[in-house]
Amino acid sequence: MPTNVSPEYKKAEALYKGAGEPREKLTHLREMLRTIPKHKGTEHLQAAIKTKIKELTQELAAPKKAGARGGQAYTFRPEGAGQIALLGPPNSGKSSLHHELTGSEAAIGAYPFTTHLPKPGMAPLEDVGIQLIDLPPITSEHPLPWIGNALQPADGALLIVDVADPGCVSAVRYLVEILKGRNVFLTGCWPKDPVGLPDLDHPFAKVLPTVAVASKADLTEQVEEEIEVLLELADLPLPFLRSSIPDGEVDHLASWLFSALEVVRVYTVAAGERKDDRPYTIRRGQTVQDVAELIHKDLARDLKFARLIRPDQPDRRIGRAFPLEDGDRIEILT
Repeated sequence: MPTNVSPEYKKAEALYKGAGEPREKLTHLREMLRTIPKHKGTEHLQAAIKTKIKELTQELAAPKKAGARGGQAYTFRPEGAGQIALLGPPNSGKSSLHHELTGSEAAIGAYPFTTHLPKPGMAPLEDVGIQLIDLPPITSEHPLPWIGNALQPADGALLIVDVADPGCVSAVRYLVEILKGRNVFLTGCWPKDPVGLPDLDHPFAKVLPTVAVASKADLTEQVEEEIEVLLELADLPLPFLRSSIPDGEVDHLASWLFSALEVVRVYTVAAGERKDDRPYTIRRGQTVQDVAELIHKDLARDLKFARLIRPDQPDRRIGRAFPLEDGDRIEILT
């Protein structure tokens, strides 16, 4: 960002980054364009803002579904313990995996482009869920102009690849290049393994933690070696997993994501008393204040302290900046 932007611009940019809906993002983008200083040093940024405005305007102007009040949804507000996008070439097994993990009844076929639009679903894991968004395949024939916006809310991605497909390397390379053109960069850097984070200087760059998944592993010998070679040829230093629906080798994917995202489940006394003991989910290192904000902004504002309840430990008083651990139960007092 230029060092001499106005406070109005900084405020608009912060609001844009925190916005969840396309129309809300478009409002803040227009304010960013209005308030940015107009000189040579900001020409690149002005152009990037205009491109984003054009993309969001096209998305909002897309044909409406019959009986729907709004246009087709390409972006979904995150739910559960995290939002994960499913990326991959045609016939890689994305939709089959999405259905197996979420019960989404996704359209599945042995032909390309069975998936036409993003489809959300929830993969259950113990007492939480991870939101999985099945995306259409990205190819030269179908570059998906809205894909950059669709990936903005995502916490990570599964790159689904059928390593038995002779064209998988070129297909993955093309997918990566299309995403780079939309300022989306895949990285093997997850919170639990923070290495190799790209050094990007772009206001709208999206760095997406990604794990490669070798689908249909039951049909390929030495699948681990095959995907290692694919990732090396595609110049993608990503961690990788294997999956096989016929062999029931799929549930480990949600468990891996839960660990990689460093999900922390926090329970409240009030929820337990109501017998609705679903946890709030935060990330490792987040605090009592973060949980209070998830419950209600007024509670976060009026928070004085909390009572921490851990098994086999005496209850104790903690402040709003106290970092919580998975399984903690708290009572928030105002």
